[in-house]
Amino acid sequence: MDQQPPIDYRLLVDNLSTAILLVDRNLNIFYLNSSCETLFDISLLRAMGQPVLNILQSPGDSFDTADALTNTVNTGQAYTRREATIIVNFKDVHVDYSVVRLNAGKPYHPLLLIELNPIDRMLKISKEENLIQQHQVARQLIRGVAHEIKNPLGGIRGATQLLARSLNDPQYAEFTNIIISEVDRLRNLADTMLGSRQLPSYEWVNVHEPLERVRALIVNQTKKKIKITRDYDLSLPEVMADRDQLIQVMLNISVNAVQAMTENKEFFEEEQPELSLRTRIQRLVTINGVLHRSAIRIDIADNGPGVPEDILESVFYPLVTGRAKGTGLGLSIAQNIMHQHNGMIECQSVPGKTVFSLYIPWELNHVAK
Repeated sequence: MDQQPPIDYRLLVDNLSTAILLVDRNLNIFYLNSSCETLFDISLLRAMGQPVLNILQSPGDSFDTADALTNTVNTGQAYTRREATIIVNFKDVHVDYSVVRLNAGKPYHPLLLIELNPIDRMLKISKEENLIQQHQVARQLIRGVAHEIKNPLGGIRGATQLLARSLNDPQYAEFTNIIISEVDRLRNLADTMLGSRQLPSYEWVNVHEPLERVRALIVNQTKKKIKITRDYDLSLPEVMADRDQLIQVMLNISVNAVQAMTENKEFFEEEQPELSLRTRIQRLVTINGVLHRSAIRIDIADNGPGVPEDILESVFYPLVTGRAKGTGLGLSIAQNIMHQHNGMIECQSVPGKTVFSLYIPWELNHVAK
């Protein structure tokens, strides 16, 4: 029987997709593999000898990582943490990790082996699926309510018109006109809640065409009181989309941004209100549970006060709005249009920076989740 060649186990470990971290008895970093270097954005030379708590313990974390690691060193009791948060370059990264004690022999015994699996992508997919389901349920509920509202409105309007004719008295005409106008307003609102029944008219579209149309409309509306910046990737491919519906989506988001800035002028004491339009290719993006090799990303950003934190997670639901005069239907309709295009809208917002990102797949083939 042929003798098996010796195996370089470090070579195997360095080529694992799982992040591997070795820690000595003093809780200092002894070794980390290539995946771990990528995860923490740190090289082995820089990391060796550094306290592992510098990268594994996050400020404000109630879990006592040092005590748990020390207990494993002393007793050999392994443990696993789910959905732990670590901070890499000032950003939260969510991981599952497990800790076991290795009997490495003198002079290294004991060592702790920590295996880390980033789960941000899975958490994002799960969150998106949950939001999509909730959005669909809420939209069906709203459509049902709108139908129920519309049914009696025609009768009320007709009865009011008959009443006005039978009275034939100018002193009552004002009241009947108010009833008719309010009925018409409710009917228009119900029509908006129901949304357009027209299917998208797909054609090849350069996304910069509707963006430029929206920019021109905003410039005309604001009389150049708001600074508008553009950062376009002109090499982007065309997408199969409904041009008019894309304009509606982009215009809705842009008008919301302009209104948020103009209605909160006190927020801008040292800088000018600014709306920015940006286009890029996004690689390996999951949209509605489907992993696409690439998609077009359109960012519409403003430097206003931001979306209120209490509605940020539900901003695309029908009737959810942070404005006193808002209907809460525009973003819901915009998200529904993007779903018809197999795309989606995401929102990230803090005071001074709000970004609505539109993702539109452009490749006909995609990779299943």
